[in-house]
Amino acid sequence: MAERERNHARPRGAVFVPRSQVLSADDLTRAITRMAHEVVERNRGIDDVIVVGLQTGGVPIARRLTEALDLLAASRVTGPGADEPAPVTMGTLDVAFYRDDIGLRPVLPEAVTDIPVDLTGKTVVLVDDVLFTGRTIRAALNALGEYGRAQAVQLAVMVDRGHRELPIRPDYVGKNLPTRRDEMVDVTEEGVTLGDLVGR
Repeated sequence: MAERERNHARPRGAVFVPRSQVLSADDLTRAITRMAHEVVERNRGIDDVIVVGLQTGGVPIARRLTEALDLLAASRVTGPGADEPAPVTMGTLDVAFYRDDIGLRPVLPEAVTDIPVDLTGKTVVLVDDVLFTGRTIRAALNALGEYGRAQAVQLAVMVDRGHRELPIRPDYVGKNLPTRRDEMVDVTEEGVTLGDLVGR
């Protein structure tokens, strides 16, 4: 979970106590590389692909996925005089005011939304760190509509932990991780850790 969520979404006075690491930093890199290959294969290239990271936990994953896609595109350039591929466009999206549970949970301080291009006719790869109930993704789909009518929206998550409350399924998954509802999943650059929230 990103720092903003750790600070605002936990019960008052509770702290995250890590119990086990399920992905190392190297595992995270391999998962992102694999997902990049899957994005290229599914879309037959990346000419019209735009990566959008959800604030805040999805943004670092989206940045690394974008870098992996650029590396893949560059590696496919063959022959002298071949044109260098254009870099993949990346944006960020905050969905705090699109959620359907405003009033039921704290509204987190607004983060930056930056969608630098019109999404009309593009394939958007929406990226988040952890997929849980699906409500954040539903909010993101509503928010994306303000930036054009995308040809398709695909979902990439580092961890799918189950417990869906809406019919939402990711297209690209770093790790399927069955959890209890009261467990917490923490995704950082150092890897993925499973733990508990414990009162002080």
